[in-house]
Amino acid sequence: MYKALLKPLLFLLQPEKAHHITTTLLKLILKIPGISHIFKMIYKHDDPKLSISVAGINFPNRIGLAAGFDKDGKYYKEMAALGFGFIEIGTVTPLPQPGNDKPRLFRLPKDHALINRMGFNNDGIDAMAERLKKARQSGIIIGGNIGKNKVTPNEEATSDYIKCFNTLYEYVDYFVVNVSSPNTPGLRELQEKAPLMHLLQSLMVINNKKAKQKPIFLKIAPDLNKPQLDDILEIVQNTGIAGIIATNTTVDRTDLVTDTSAIGNGGLSGVPLKNKSTEIIRYLYEKSSKKLLIIGVGGIHTPEDAIEKIKAGAVLVQLYTGLIYEGPGLIKNIKKQLLKEGI
Repeated sequence: MYKALLKPLLFLLQPEKAHHITTTLLKLILKIPGISHIFKMIYKHDDPKLSISVAGINFPNRIGLAAGFDKDGKYYKEMAALGFGFIEIGTVTPLPQPGNDKPRLFRLPKDHALINRMGFNNDGIDAMAERLKKARQSGIIIGGNIGKNKVTPNEEATSDYIKCFNTLYEYVDYFVVNVSSPNTPGLRELQEKAPLMHLLQSLMVINNKKAKQKPIFLKIAPDLNKPQLDDILEIVQNTGIAGIIATNTTVDRTDLVTDTSAIGNGGLSGVPLKNKSTEIIRYLYEKSSKKLLIIGVGGIHTPEDAIEKIKAGAVLVQLYTGLIYEGPGLIKNIKKQLLKEGI
């Protein structure tokens, strides 16, 4: 129904407006008595064989919603109803910020891709924490993707991440440190070895003082070279964080069918990112002697795409752009393929 009816209608609208309408309608529909049960029958398709324990968390299945879709923790219940095994919310910053000027989200249908330059638009960490107070009762596994405000200079960025970490600590199951978005000026400079080591060590010092530690993952860009990836592996080992999310969006525009010159800057996601992110997963996994925990994301539009990332070394996978183009049935189809292949 999605690809035949809803998608053509939604693609007539501006992408950001379509996103708002879709999430609002989903929220309203699931409030109708009995509808949530119907959604569960259609989409859930969970089987005990799909469950997996990663970093001390028991996931009902391997497929998660990537950060960026639910920036403020407003829709985690509704997205979980579509069959996701976990929901990553954010990126959230200490203070509210409007993000970049619109338009800032663009579809590339010929490439099955998106370009975004949202710029960490969100309501701020306090508003998110308030929304999540009831999340603990839902049983939904939630990851908190945290970042810095645009106006915070890089030399003070650690304080922004610490603020987000402390405020969200009671309400999420794991954390993701986002230093890889291309849409906040200078943010990717925090991926350099010295500042990244300082940031992650600072968070781990706080984490280790907690009665129960929360897994911390680092989300990396797909545009890093092998020496930079080697530095990332060294940092993961030295800081003791749980693992890596590979990858964020890319600034590369190579081999696109669509002429993007009129769109301007932004991070590219979708099918053109698939091979690049998978190769980074494979490199990191092999280089770590198959010990690194990796959450794979980037260009998953078919069950085979998800399987490929898992076989390359990802223990969990996440969707965003694939969900927009393929619809929620993709989640169920991936689960069926995982069961079929015994993964």
